[in-house]
Amino acid sequence: MKKFDADYKLLEDMYQDGYFPDFLVDKIKILAEGVIDFLETGERDLEAVQCKMDEMTLAVNDLQEEFEENDSELETVARESIGETIAYILKWFDIDMDVEDAIRERDW
Repeated sequence: MKKFDADYKLLEDMYQDGYFPDFLVDKIKILAEGVIDFLETGERDLEAVQCKMDEMTLAVNDLQEEFEENDSELETVARESIGETIAYILKWFDIDMDVEDAIRERDW
């Protein structure tokens, strides 16, 4: 089974932007790592992968209020950073899924 690229920095743009509290970006990173752990098991069924992506995206949706409470929000930089991270994960594991489909449940 393929292990994820240990050199890739998940959500790097969000971590570099002081607008996003690191402790909240950490929560999104943990959710992305859950997807990575799932894919490292060798799972490649697109329905199962989509279900895991939906689960992650819905959990990110649930963080919006917490971002707002900390004078931040999931806006353009966040959308792009999350999208780039997910795109990299999908490509790394050779999952043929469009990133917009992967995060189709997003409301940010």
